[in-house]
Amino acid sequence: MNLQYISDSSGKTTGVFIPINEWNELKNKFEGIEQLEIAIPDWHVEQVRGRIKEFNNQPDQLLDFDNAIDSIEKEL
Repeated sequence: MNLQYISDSSGKTTGVFIPINEWNELKNKFEGIEQLEIAIPDWHVEQVRGRIKEFNNQPDQLLDFDNAIDSIEKEL
C-alpha cells in the first residue's frame, strides 16, 4: 500500500493519505469502511458531560473500577 503520511510543523504525524485506487480496494474488501463518523446521540453527550461535571465537583466520590465491580457482583 502506497500511503503518504501528513505531518504538522513540529513533525508530528497528523494524517494519512491513501491513493483513491487503494481506498476503493479497501472499500470492496471491508464493507462499511467508508463510514467517516458514527453519530453520537445528544443524550449520550449530555450524560458524559454531566458525569464529568459531577466528577469535577466531587472527585473524592470516584470509585476504583475493581471496587465498583466487586460491589456490583455482591448485589447480583
